[in-house]
Amino acid sequence: MLVAALGFAIMGALVKVGAQKFSSSELVFYRSIFGLIVIWLYIAVNKLPLATPVMFKQMSRAVVGFVSLVLFFYAIAHLPLATAITLNYTSPLFLAIFTPFLLHEKPKKSLFIGLIIGFMGVSLLLKPNFSSADWLAGSIGLLSGMGAAFAYIHVKQLGKANEPDWRTVFYFTLISTIGAGLWMFFDSFHTIEWQDLPVLLGLGFSATIAQLAMTRAYRTGNTLVVASLAYVTVVLASLFGVLWWNEHLSLDAWLAIGLIILSGVISVRTTQTPQKIPHQTALDQAERTAQETIKTVS
Repeated sequence: MLVAALGFAIMGALVKVGAQKFSSSELVFYRSIFGLIVIWLYIAVNKLPLATPVMFKQMSRAVVGFVSLVLFFYAIAHLPLATAITLNYTSPLFLAIFTPFLLHEKPKKSLFIGLIIGFMGVSLLLKPNFSSADWLAGSIGLLSGMGAAFAYIHVKQLGKANEPDWRTVFYFTLISTIGAGLWMFFDSFHTIEWQDLPVLLGLGFSATIAQLAMTRAYRTGNTLVVASLAYVTVVLASLFGVLWWNEHLSLDAWLAIGLIILSGVISVRTTQTPQKIPHQTALDQAERTAQETIKTVS
């Protein structure tokens, strides 16, 4: 998930650069089609099968993910950027609500604490602001966070069905490319020039790596720990602002970064199991053997 966070942070920085010329629909399209081409080439070279017994679940995950993306971009267009991003990052909190019911996992209380601390850090770092006229866009932004949570739950369920990462990413990028292409057709189109290629290719490459890493993380890892580590994207994006655009972080921004890092540490340590030293493991095994012998004799 840390690899995914780095990829999404780079993608966000390139979106900021690309948005000076291209519309949101174009950026989503170029992001998606690059990933689709790369994944398709990987599948073709390795002669991997696209057929799957859980096609409905794959399509459901792809559609839910794309709709969440569209809602997120609508929120970005009608709200301050920081507010839209904060609303989208409610997805880990929705995950904490849905996980016990949909994934039948019982998270520890410390994980909930870690998620709340992380969201407090995100809110403090981004400083979202609302007005009475923003209720519709704000509700849609909140729905984008809920949609993202459902998409991640789908990824976890596909992992339990032994679906490989590349297949899940393929169908997501396929649906996103088709949807964004239709969106772009009714929105706007700008001619691509040679100097635009590094930004667009970098956007597609970073998004593809991030998508693959995130899919692997949710498929194999603890759902809420992965969700907590997703907050690191906001930290890295803020640091890119310092490095690339000479932005300056205030004291409360550094405090917010500290809260997000603390959230990740709490989440990771919550799920760690203490490693026994070899001789202790041998003693435990000998004790169990002795107990079984006594039971047998009895």
